[in-house]
Order: sequence, then C-alpha cells, then structure tokens
Amino acid sequence: MIAKNFSGNVRPAAVAGMFYPGHEKELRNTVQNYLQSAGEHESELKIALDEISSMHMLIVPHAGYIYSGKTAALAYQLLQQFKNKIRRVLLLGPAHRVWLTGAALPEADTFETPLGQITLDRELMENMLADYSWITISDQAHAEEHCLEVQLPFLQESLNDFKIVPLVVGDTDSELLAQMILKLTEDDQTLIVISTDLSHYHDYKTSCELDLRTAVAIESLSPELLSTEDACGAYPLRGALLAASKSTWQVHRLDLCNSGDTAGDRARVVGYGAWMVIS
Repeated sequence: MIAKNFSGNVRPAAVAGMFYPGHEKELRNTVQNYLQSAGEHESELKIALDEISSMHMLIVPHAGYIYSGKTAALAYQLLQQFKNKIRRVLLLGPAHRVWLTGAALPEADTFETPLGQITLDRELMENMLADYSWITISDQAHAEEHCLEVQLPFLQESLNDFKIVPLVVGDTDSELLAQMILKLTEDDQTLIVISTDLSHYHDYKTSCELDLRTAVAIESLSPELLSTEDACGAYPLRGALLAASKSTWQVHRLDLCNSGDTAGDRARVVGYGAWMVIS
C-alpha cells in the first residue's frame, strides 16, 4: 500500500475502497444499513440505556466492513442516542505499520473520509503533548494506519458536531494510559473508542475458545490477563480497562464473533467483539 501524502494538513483516507467503500453514496448506504440492521436487534440492554447517565467508552473491531462492520455497528447504533451529547472522541488503536514505544498523535488538523472531513481537537492535542512525555507526533504512524480510520465513517453517521483526537498506541504502560483516559473523560462529552480485533489466524473452534476467555477478562476488568496474542490492541485496551476499574464504569458485551461467522472460511479466522462501557 502506498500512502498518500498529507496535503494542507489533511490526513487523507488510506484504506477507502479496501476496508470500506471508497465512494460517498455507497459508503453512507453501507454504514446506514449496518446501523439499521443493528437497531432491529433491540435487546434489554438497549432499552435500559434510557437510565444510563454516560457512555464513556466503546470497544470495537477494525477489520474490513464485510468482516466486522456488523459487530462494530452494534456499538455505534447505541452511540446514536448520545449524538448530541458527545463532542469529542479520543480514538486509541494499535500501531500496525510503525513500531512505537509510547503513543503518537498526527500533525494533521483534519482527517478525511469519503463522507467528508473531521476536525481534530488541536488544543487538547497540544495539552496532551505538554502533559504526557510518552506521547509524540508521528505522521508516519498514522499515514497508512487503518485501525482508527475505519471507525470514522461510523462516527460520522452516528454523531453530530464532534472533534477527534486520534492516538496510535505502541508499547505503553497501562497505568499511564489509564491516568490519561480518566483525566480526559472528566467531562461527559468525551468518548473513548478502543479499536482492537481479537485472536488472529487460529481455526474456528480455537478462536471461539480464546476470544471467549478474552471477553471474560474484558468484562471482569482484568487487563493483566490480556496479551497481544489475545487482542492486537492490547496496549490501549489494557489501559482502558484499568481506567474503568478505577471508576464506577460497567462493561457490557454487545457481540462476539469471528471472520468465520461473517465473510471468511473457518480454517484461519480473526476474532471480533464489541463492548460498551457506561455508568
């Protein structure tokens, strides 16, 4: 894959047409269809959302939409109930292309998808760079990274007026991430999105067993039980779970499946899950 150069401080879409449709109309229809389908599967959990004070975090997959779009949509469909409340989204996902110690923000002012441009919260980003020495600037880490980009069309179709803070996370201490997350979510207008897939390239039965174990670790707020073999986004995920354990947040599973359930064979599958973290 050849990344496009940033132009005018815009980070252009790198995986449009590959991980998700590359044309505006098709992409909007695709995302809306996923969200509508998710809404048709109302559960007792969704009904209980009327009594929830805050949506703090979503944990969602980041594969191509044909593989994990249905799972991601279950989380974003619920987010629509907070579309006028959430004003900032802090996106955290693993660095697939560039090795990182710590985490990296981009230099860009906006991120672009076929649905339009999303403004970055530069003021907050500058504060983060000043407050956290383990956060740096790296356009290289963001240029070809798909794990945050694939979340953007779902956010564009689920929220109204919002800005983003995209953070690619490498080898980072969970305590540092937890303290940052807790600080940045002191207001109820900020949402954390943790982008992670689960087990990779096991057979279907093994994947189901491994991912169920991972789900239990997530739901019991046990970050110490998770490795990068369990979730490619283990570093940001562990930090997020540690933050939740330090607060009154509750984790609820929305879906757990793998590519063998959606659009792939069952010989070598990738696991996907979706959770919401609320209070």
